[in-house]
Parts: sequence; structure tokens; C-alpha cells
Amino acid sequence: MRKIDCKILVVDDEEDILLASRLLLKQHFATVVTASDPYSIPALLQEHRFDVVLLDMNYSTGATSSKEGLHWLKQILKLAPEVKVILMTAYGDIELAVRALKEGATDFVLKPWQNDKLVAILKTACQQNRGVGKRSAETAARNQTAFHYAGFIGVSPAMQRVYQTIEKVAGTDANVLILGENGTGKEVAARALHRKSKRADKVFEKVDLGAISETLFESELFGHAKGAFTDAKEERMGRMEAANGGTLFLDEIGNLSLPLQAKLLSVLQNRHVIRLGTNKSRPIDIRLICATNMPLYDMVREGTFRQDLLYRINTVEIYLPPLRERREDIRLLAEHFLRVYSQKYEREGLGIAPGTIRRLTEYRWPGNIRELDHALERAVILCDQQELQPEDFYFAPGDVSGKAADKEPVLESDYTLEALEKMMVQKALVKHAGNITHAAKELGITRTALYRRIEKHGL
Repeated sequence: MRKIDCKILVVDDEEDILLASRLLLKQHFATVVTASDPYSIPALLQEHRFDVVLLDMNYSTGATSSKEGLHWLKQILKLAPEVKVILMTAYGDIELAVRALKEGATDFVLKPWQNDKLVAILKTACQQNRGVGKRSAETAARNQTAFHYAGFIGVSPAMQRVYQTIEKVAGTDANVLILGENGTGKEVAARALHRKSKRADKVFEKVDLGAISETLFESELFGHAKGAFTDAKEERMGRMEAANGGTLFLDEIGNLSLPLQAKLLSVLQNRHVIRLGTNKSRPIDIRLICATNMPLYDMVREGTFRQDLLYRINTVEIYLPPLRERREDIRLLAEHFLRVYSQKYEREGLGIAPGTIRRLTEYRWPGNIRELDHALERAVILCDQQELQPEDFYFAPGDVSGKAADKEPVLESDYTLEALEKMMVQKALVKHAGNITHAAKELGITRTALYRRIEKHGL
């Protein structure tokens, strides 16, 4: 693996953390220096020209306030303004993260970290420091074409309409509702709107409403006072306050129950939040973007989604087409993912056979771009030749040329128990875009058991 020419300093008072970071980061970066004492930072900065500092937030025994981390963040930026600082802490706190970013931190990670995510964040920071990010952006601006726009790739008329709508609405504060199936790029569209808005230098706060339980909704979005409920050990601002001045992206808004919809509507109408356990009203200034894969208009007719909330959130609608409605973009996307994964897995020179392109274009891609992404990564890993062949991909039987397998009539009497098992495994894999964990969970079996069945049925 080729290492990136980048100098990284890791500062943490736990030797286990320093050891783990050295073992991980030395695989990817040319120079990794570790220090357990933050007071050694000035001397180290004078001795070396670091590109990135990975900085712990707490050093005193039992400290959780992260004031030490904020102090050393300021010191580092004063001594070496060009250095990118990534903060890390075991104590997740939205208010602290927002404050740290405002004071000059490049990013914020929680311990225990995810290896891939940490490496990706550090690589980005290294590129920004060396000016690669800036040059890439300038080159992209000069060479911008119809097939690459703000994180999207596509030349289809459907995507051109999306680009045009984003250009028109991004500069306003109008509420935007993004509709589309899973895997079509709703978050990409939301981030594009933010980057092109007047709030681009402010916070982009994403909230996955499908992942928040009903009991924690108010606390998570509106915040809470100390003692507001059993586990409320300290006062905390909510995600809406954290987004103040910036953009709030509410993903999966169709999953909210009617009572929670009413609470959200009240806050959006008044533009004030009241933290749980207090009476104090706090003003918020946010640009609201919502997204869902659910049929909100049908839900309004069925009485499961409030019509007044729908009117509030959809000043402008953006519909992201599924991949089967933009087949002319499939080749461009496949070649993009091939470049990404060829580099990641050191398979430079790998191509896609013409027959494979035809098969990829004919397939319906029920998981959309996310499924295509996973399919290319798997194919790059498993391919034994210099060109990806159709057999390197998993295609659900009958799910090509616009005919979905689940739309064809099926008689149970036509199947043996073994055939039915194979069909259910195939459907689960297609539904979850090849994600073994999710498919196994839906089938009610372990990952190991699913792997055995995939091997047994030649999938």
C-alpha cells in the first residue's frame, strides 16, 4: 500500500490509544508521531512541520469538560495556523463539537473511532493542508462538465432538471423537500444545497429521524435541562439549536408519528425551541431541508402525515429519480466507482467488459446508486481478470430489461423447499443491496448461516 506523504501528530494521555493510532495510521501515512503530554505540543510543532494534529479533548484524570482540548486547539492554531486539527473525545457532545468547529477545528471524531472513517478524515485533512483540495476544486471548476455536478454524476435529462432546481433554490432560504427511493442521493442533494447557499460557511446538521426513538425525540431535537429526566446529568442543546445560523437536514421525515409531527410543526412555525424541562424559549435561525423515501401525499390522504406539516416543509420539492429512470448515467457511475475501488484495492488497469456494461445498464438496480456502489466494490475485490465480467456481479433472476422479478407471477406449487429458500435469500440480498448483516437480520438467521446459504445456492 502506497503511503501518503503526510505528517501526523497524535496527542492523547492514554498509551493504548497512542499504540492503536500508531499501528493504524503508519499503514497509511508517511510520518506518525505520538505524544502523551499536551505540554510537549509547542516543542513538537517547532521541531516538525505537521500537516494534521489528532488531539484528545481531556487530559486530567476524570476530566470530561473538554476545556483542555479547546485550550490546546487555540494554542496549536496560534503556533501553526496552517495545521489541520482533528479533535477526538469519548464524550459525544453536540454543543462542544459546534463550538470546536467554530474555533477552528477541521473535524471532530468520537472514541472508539471507526478505522476507515478516521483514516478518510485524516486523508482529507492532509490534502487540504497540502493545497491538493484547493487545486482539485479549482481544476473541477475549470473542467466542470454536464456529468459531474456538486457530488452528482449524470448526464440524463432527469438529473439535469435536479441540477437546475438546486441552482435556482440554493441561494434562498426556502424550505426544501427531497423525495426519492433509498440510495438515490438525497443527502448528496441536501449537502449541495448547503454548499451553494449563503450559509455555506455555517453548520450543516443532519438528523436521521428514523434512528431516533419516540421517547428521545424532544431531547435530541430541542435539548434538555439538567434533571429533565433520569439520565439528564447535564444541560444539553438540541440538534435544532446546534444548526442555528446554518442548515438543518431532517432525513426520513416520513417516519415521524403524528404526535411528533405536531411538535415539530409548532417549532417550525414559531422558530423557537424550548429545551425539555425548561420554560425558556430560544430563537433559532435555520435553513430547513427534509428528505424521505415514503409517499407523503398518499400518507396525507390516509391520515398518517399532517397536511399542514407537508405544506410547511415543501416550499420547493426536488425529486431524485431512481437509477432505472436514468440508465444513460449507469456507465458513468460504474466507471467512477471502478476508479475509486481500483485505487483502494490497488487494482490499477482494471476495466469493464462491453458485455458487462450492457448487463449493468439493463439491470433495474432496486438499491439504486448505493447498490451499484457496493456491486462495483465487490466485483473489484473478486475479479481475477483485467476486465470485470457479468459473472463478477450478482443480478437477481428476472430483474433485467425493466422486468422486476417480484412482478412476475409465482406459483408456490412450482417450487421445492430448496428453491424457495434460494429465492428468499436472493430477494433479501437485492433489497439490502448486498449488505449481509441487514439481509441476515431480515431473514432471521446469522451472518454465518447466510454465507453458508449463499455458497450452497451458488450466489
